[in-house]
Amino acid sequence: MSYQDLELALPEVLRAFYARVRQDDQLGPIFNSAVYDWDEHLERIADFWSSVMLGTGRYKGNPVARHLPHAAQINRAKFDRWLELWRETTSLMLPAEVAAGLQTKAERIAESLILAMQFPSPAQRTMMAKMAADR
Repeated sequence: MSYQDLELALPEVLRAFYARVRQDDQLGPIFNSAVYDWDEHLERIADFWSSVMLGTGRYKGNPVARHLPHAAQINRAKFDRWLELWRETTSLMLPAEVAAGLQTKAERIAESLILAMQFPSPAQRTMMAKMAADR
């Protein structure tokens, strides 16, 4: 499987992965309260990974903005658990080289999200306050 073949495999990998996340004692409560439409979420996440790994440009969102409203619930241990499930799922479902690429990218993204949530910029703090008020 090449990275180009990843486009076809992504939906199945993501369905399997997020099925595990939803059932997980640590992550399930966070995701199940944050995601209202799982089909839409899975499509958006497939667009994200397609953009990140294949440069398709399909994802038009802001991952930091999506995670900021949940910053109080998310800590390094939660990210580590997410990464553990991601490594397990991708290793089971994809060739080693492709899985390793996704895992490395996920680790970098997780680190960026952790930093953004721990040290939000003034604009991010404003966004967090607005999102909290809208809830």
